[in-house]
Amino acid sequence: MLHTTKIQTAELEWSLVDGIEVPISKQLGDVYFSKNNGLLETRHVFLNGNDLPERLAQLHDYQYFCIGETGFGTGLNILALWQLWQQVRPDNHSHLHVISVEKFPLTKADLIRALSVWTELKPLAEQLIAQYPLPIAGCHRLSFPEQRFSLDLWLGDAQDIFPSIAKTQTVHAWFLDGFAPSCNPEMWQEHVLNHIVRLSDIGTTFSSFSVAGVLKRGLQQHGIQINRPRGFGHKREMLKALWLDATENCLLDDKQQVADPSEAKVTQTTSRQIAIIGAGIAGLTCAWAFAQRGHHVTIYEQQQPLAGASGNPLALLNPKLCPIEQAHEHLMTLSWQHALNFYPQFKAFRALQVQQIALKNPDELLSLAAQYPADVLSTATPHSPKTTLASLNLQHAGMVQPHLLRDEILYHPHIELKIAPITALKPTQTAIELWQNQQLIAHADHVVVCCAKQSATLFEHYPVLKPIRGQVSWLDNANQPLIPNQAYSYGGYCVQLNASQLILGASFYPNREDTEVLQEDHVHNHELIHSVFPEYAQQLPAVETWQGRASIRAQSLDYFPLLGKVNHNEQIYTFAGLGSKGFLFAPLCSEVLAALVLGEACAIPQSLLDKLNPQRFQKKVKIKKAYFAGKRTV
Repeated sequence: MLHTTKIQTAELEWSLVDGIEVPISKQLGDVYFSKNNGLLETRHVFLNGNDLPERLAQLHDYQYFCIGETGFGTGLNILALWQLWQQVRPDNHSHLHVISVEKFPLTKADLIRALSVWTELKPLAEQLIAQYPLPIAGCHRLSFPEQRFSLDLWLGDAQDIFPSIAKTQTVHAWFLDGFAPSCNPEMWQEHVLNHIVRLSDIGTTFSSFSVAGVLKRGLQQHGIQINRPRGFGHKREMLKALWLDATENCLLDDKQQVADPSEAKVTQTTSRQIAIIGAGIAGLTCAWAFAQRGHHVTIYEQQQPLAGASGNPLALLNPKLCPIEQAHEHLMTLSWQHALNFYPQFKAFRALQVQQIALKNPDELLSLAAQYPADVLSTATPHSPKTTLASLNLQHAGMVQPHLLRDEILYHPHIELKIAPITALKPTQTAIELWQNQQLIAHADHVVVCCAKQSATLFEHYPVLKPIRGQVSWLDNANQPLIPNQAYSYGGYCVQLNASQLILGASFYPNREDTEVLQEDHVHNHELIHSVFPEYAQQLPAVETWQGRASIRAQSLDYFPLLGKVNHNEQIYTFAGLGSKGFLFAPLCSEVLAALVLGEACAIPQSLLDKLNPQRFQKKVKIKKAYFAGKRTV
């Protein structure tokens, strides 16, 4: 568990050396990169120190290569690696992924300043800066799918983060970077190194500018072989290491050569055939995650895409943020940040702000403003209908037009939609068979079932999902339209759907599965907005003129989605139970699911991954001890 309550950004001084601005940490009293030339140092120590020019060039299509880094700093190592990736794998279907940790992230302004001196890296720096996250603890995934490159930037203390990372994939090479052990001893503690090794395997390489004894001893005690070649610039030595099979190799002396790292284990794969059952927001975002990785996806839908709860005219991204000390493992907070990085790539997205109004516990809501970065939550009241209730304004939010998003996703060349009801899934030794009644219609390497409550029909044992009826309403408010870039949340919500229509809702009736549009639900939605904006609500047209849509949301018993395998020994997964937060949860959960299916690094901590596992509802059988056990025999 992370102990930090709020991320502290880096405090910098700047030193001009040979025309290059070198940032220096005030917190830790050390430079971020060599005064001789930080870029050349990175190439010498981390790229060449892990033999990456050769190893990356030798990757096959659809191989996945993972690199870990102990200190993100200015991102210079990442950009140099990215540049190398473009040079040695310019047109490929392999995937390079980086896991990096940072306790004191630079502000975006300082990051821009620090990277501005490296003109040859400018195009890459601009892409990195565009996705640079808010300083909130936890994992932030930055994706560049056109280049088969991605980065998990974990913000927080390395002592807390590394134990929390799930080992869904081996780290193949490590950049043991960060401030010198004398300035930042916590980074180099045995506890941290033990988890770095846990995330590694036979064949993993390590490199560092430091040859401190604590680092060497920490690696050697795990059987990792150490070499000390010449360092960069004035530094006499650096560290280069390889984890070899202890049964075949003994520890080398410091001056001996490390064996060829090309023998390192690297995940090999091929293009996969992915079948997704269901074309709601869960199925669509899953399809996108696999297609962006170059795999072929077929979506099977019984009716039409977005026929269920995902088919409302508008989806509002409106998270209920948690206290800041929980942010690193709070699904809604993590999903909100990822969604705001995911949806802007589509025309279906519109950025807006949300005035979150406290119907109860106003002090609890208002206290969040001081906990989060200054530009996230504001106590300033936006221009809105008159209300007497306290509120916060969430300045980073948005809305999605589901049907436009559907069209954009289905346009992807690797995604195919088939209208066909799947009635059975039958695993074989080599694939999963998809059956429609008594007819075999397809094979797939992996199947993901995204059918909300109907998912249970394809499994023998499936967790209970309870139905929740919800109805949204829309009406003509051309005479008094709301600001188009402002939404209002109050248990329900309202937002301008277009120039002349207001949409609001939604009703919430557990354990109901009727989908007829009812006037009583329109009345419910009217009473809800009236409780917050009484003067505005009184001027709205009569509810008899309202239109609407009712649908059924599926919710798990503990309110967490179901994400992963239902049975250990089958390549059949499920993604369901999103409740009313489908559009908020779906992008991040789809990335997690892709990691589980393809064997990639996971963008959420192990604690949260366990909460999403569908097998969490399975009763654990306790083996009873025989009545005679432990009794002495005569």
